[in-house]
Amino acid sequence: MPLANAETEVLIVGGGPVGLTARALLERWGVRVLLVEKHRQLSPFPRSRLVNVRSMEIFRQLGLAERITASAFAPEYGRIRFRDTLYDRDFATAAMVGVNAPVPESPALGVVTSQDRLEPTLLAAAEAQMRFGAELIDLAEEAGGVVARLVDHHHGDEIQVRARYALAADGANSTVRQLLGIDTTGPGALGGVTTVVFDADLHRWCARQPAGVYFTAHGSFLPLYPEGGWAWFAPTPQDPARADWPGLVSRALGPAAEVRVEVLRVQHWVMNAFAAERFRHGRILLAGDAAHAIPIIGGMGMNAGIADAHNLCWKLAGVLRGWAGASLLETYETERQPVAHQTLRQAVANTQLLLQVQNRRLNQLQRREAAPDRVELPWSERYFAQLGLVLGVAYHSDAVLADGDTPPEPPAGGTDYVPTAEPGHRMPHLWLRPNNSTLDTCGERFTLLTPDPARWERQALASTRWPLGIEALPREHIDFCGLRLHGALLIRPDGHIGARWRDHPPSDASLRRALTTITDATPS
Repeated sequence: MPLANAETEVLIVGGGPVGLTARALLERWGVRVLLVEKHRQLSPFPRSRLVNVRSMEIFRQLGLAERITASAFAPEYGRIRFRDTLYDRDFATAAMVGVNAPVPESPALGVVTSQDRLEPTLLAAAEAQMRFGAELIDLAEEAGGVVARLVDHHHGDEIQVRARYALAADGANSTVRQLLGIDTTGPGALGGVTTVVFDADLHRWCARQPAGVYFTAHGSFLPLYPEGGWAWFAPTPQDPARADWPGLVSRALGPAAEVRVEVLRVQHWVMNAFAAERFRHGRILLAGDAAHAIPIIGGMGMNAGIADAHNLCWKLAGVLRGWAGASLLETYETERQPVAHQTLRQAVANTQLLLQVQNRRLNQLQRREAAPDRVELPWSERYFAQLGLVLGVAYHSDAVLADGDTPPEPPAGGTDYVPTAEPGHRMPHLWLRPNNSTLDTCGERFTLLTPDPARWERQALASTRWPLGIEALPREHIDFCGLRLHGALLIRPDGHIGARWRDHPPSDASLRRALTTITDATPS
């Protein structure tokens, strides 16, 4: 049946992990959503492989963490291994921190899983409208909203959708970004890559030394699912249409290969590295690869996009429900664009580090040198030194109230994560009760975290305009949070600290004023 013209509050363009996460988050806020995806179904390709610890914290809030983990690899696959061929011994290895084992800084554990396993879980997490085979061809602002024109590929009809806001999550080649004429900055296209999905019995070489990625001199091998399946990533050959893909994969496996390779799918794509010059054009906002295309080394691109959605959706909900002013949306770009640039720099550095290891080893082999059994990696055991970038993001915007202290500068490249309760930072993970973290108190509300809930109760009752809850902070945590007995932290719905009062509130209107300022709400 042809699609009908529609009206909604938020139109999401793009049905990948970022668009699907935004759909689930907005539905939790009671926002009417329509998601459109030009393809007729979810992508069958594995694509992104790593759901990092911060993304799993977000999925924990959505009640999805257990389901995602159930279809993912066991934690011991949270490791990378370097080999000359898949059949050789490791000459180097490194753990994916926050994936291979729990870290004390988070209640969640990242996982290695393929995107085609993640997306169905995200799709089932919400009931908001989703239309496959609906391709955007035009998008423009109008008074009080946006109007989109789409083609229904199932029937060939053109349809029109009106929305209050539009969220573009339509990938690195974003139609929305191109329609708006938004330029990008950064290295751009780094080269063509081919993904070959294949079946082969590689058990005897990998079962005792599992990994999420095996880097070799002849491409990268990735196990796809716990029950089987593989992918090979390599530079796209000059004439891909005539390539002998089973032969190429077999040769990449090494001369000792004596297994049958059955190629199932082949996909050619371009590894991009850029960030959009703007993340917002009026009522249209960019997220994920539409806003920043991150090289795959280190697995940060999809995760950065999920964090974009987490930052943006509570702000959209606030504006649409009237407890936030429209200029709150300006803080989305202010907060997320610097993170995109830092993530991009780190991913490019990751790629250079990877090539440094591979090229050094390849040169040794080509010169027939006695290659050492072990090679010291040019990074620490923190898996491309990204834990600080994953958990240590700090926002500086009008949606954060500084408390007079100078916030510490983030370490260069996000090498280390130092938990802090400074405003703007992600709330540190602290156990409030068994299996209940400070991060679990966030979600569809602001949270006032205080060792003295009774003192703040009257202020909370005077702030009913905003979704707000009060949680008791155990006294053993108050020094760590920089509080005294009557102090409090105001945690935003995205888990970042919006304000801090070290001791008792300065006045009976302190909390109300803080919420008004953070959300740009008109005083009432």
